[in-house]
Amino acid sequence: MEDHGVGDKLINKLRADDLRYLVAVANTGRLVAAAGQLGVDHSTVSRRVRALEKTLGARLLEKGSDGFELTELGRTIAERAAPIEAALQGVARAARGATEDEVSGHFRLMAPDGFAAAFVAPALVKLRERHPGLIVELLSATRQLGLHQAGFDLAIAIGMPATTRLLTERLCDYRLALYASPQYLQTHGHPSSAEDLREHSIIFYVESMLQVGDLDIDQYVPGADTRLTSTNIFAQLEATVHGGGIGLLPRFMAQRTPDLVELVETGVDVHLPISLSVRRDGAGRPSVQEVRRALHDEVAVRRDELLGRD
Repeated sequence: MEDHGVGDKLINKLRADDLRYLVAVANTGRLVAAAGQLGVDHSTVSRRVRALEKTLGARLLEKGSDGFELTELGRTIAERAAPIEAALQGVARAARGATEDEVSGHFRLMAPDGFAAAFVAPALVKLRERHPGLIVELLSATRQLGLHQAGFDLAIAIGMPATTRLLTERLCDYRLALYASPQYLQTHGHPSSAEDLREHSIIFYVESMLQVGDLDIDQYVPGADTRLTSTNIFAQLEATVHGGGIGLLPRFMAQRTPDLVELVETGVDVHLPISLSVRRDGAGRPSVQEVRRALHDEVAVRRDELLGRD
C-alpha cells in the first residue's frame, strides 16, 4: 500500500525546474544541446539533473554510445514531466499575449540530407511564418532509429523503423533511378541492360557506415562495383555530375540537375518509403502536431516530384 506521507514529502522536495532539465536532456540526448535549449551552460544542466537524481534516490541518465541515454525510470519520469514543460510554455505564451493556438519553443527534427533540403526546409519556412515563436533545429541524418533513440522531437527516415518505442507513420514514397553524365557515358559507354552495370563504377553510400537496410545497393545492382562512395547524397550527386561513375539517385534531385541522363535501359527503378516517427511521450505536443501537419501538406502537393513524374 502506498505511503501517502512519504509521497507528500517527496513532492515537496521536487522542483519543477529540475524536471524541465530532465525533459530537455530527454528531448536532445545531449547535455550541451539541452543547455542551448534552456539558455544555460551544460554544467548547470548536469548539476540540476544530478540534484533530481539525489531527490529521487535513483539514476535517471547513463552514458551511451551517442550521448546520454535515459534509464527506464528516467524515461518514465521524463514522460510524466513533459506536460509540466507544456504547461509552463502555455503560461509564458499567455503572459506575452500570444493566442491559444500559437506554437512556440524549441523543436528538433532529424531527416535525410537530400529530403531535408528539398522538402523539410520549405515546409518549416512556411510553418514558421504561422508560428514565429517556434525555434527549429533541423539535423541531417541517414540512419536507422534505435530502440532508445533520443535527441529529436520528430524524425524522418528512409524505410520503416522496427522499434515499438516510437509512433511511426508512412509520410510518403519516393523513387530512385540510375543516372550518369554525358561525359561519363562518352568515355565508358552506355549500359543497355542490368548485366552491363558490372562493367561500371557505381556511386552510392559507404557500405560499412550504412544503417538503412533499404539502401543496400546489392538489392538493386547485384555485385555493384562501388569505388567512390559517400555518406552525403549531395556529394554522390556531384560525383555523378562530374563523371565519377553511375549514381543511384533520388529522382527529385536528379531531375533538377541539367545534363544527367537516366539509364532507363538498365531497368533499375527503386521505390522506397519515407517514415515519420515521434516518441510516444511527445506525440500530443502542439508543436509536434503542427510540424507533422506541415510535412504532410508539403509532400501532398509535391507527390509527383517525389515520384519523378514530369
